[in-house]
Amino acid sequence: MNIRISNISLNTTDAQLRKLFAPYGNVDTARVDRNALNGRSLKSGHVSMPVAAQAMQAIASLDRTTLDGKIISVSQLPSELY
Repeated sequence: MNIRISNISLNTTDAQLRKLFAPYGNVDTARVDRNALNGRSLKSGHVSMPVAAQAMQAIASLDRTTLDGKIISVSQLPSELY
């Protein structure tokens, strides 16, 4: 299941996203979205988790929590977007 994380700090890394979601289950990928021209964070990211139940638990637990000093929004991406 693909998960979108928005309102992340400009300093948040891929490793921090992976570490945040790892307690809920296996994380296939975790990445901060970056501008292709300058590499700067777009203040959002995506995580992919293979087990839907674990992903749903992560979404429920992490939505509206704080990461790197910012309150993040965590939601499932509709399947047509990936």
